[in-house]
Amino acid sequence: MILNTGPSLHVELPSAAAPLSESSLTLEEMERRHIISMLERAKWRVRGKNGAAEILGLKPTTLGSRMCKLGIRRPSNNS
Repeated sequence: MILNTGPSLHVELPSAAAPLSESSLTLEEMERRHIISMLERAKWRVRGKNGAAEILGLKPTTLGSRMCKLGIRRPSNNS
């Protein structure tokens, strides 16, 4: 419901939620970043309880396929 007592309604729209640099990313890059973020959250565990696949609501095989397609690999611990 919209209530207004005057003859016109003025609405201020919020500014864009994402910074310009993020809004120009491709869907593939956004998906890649999100998957990496969930893998880091799951300590790079793909399968099982609290694994990235469970967090993302995907089958582990589906997540594995997407990781392969997007070129996502677990970083090596060679420091």
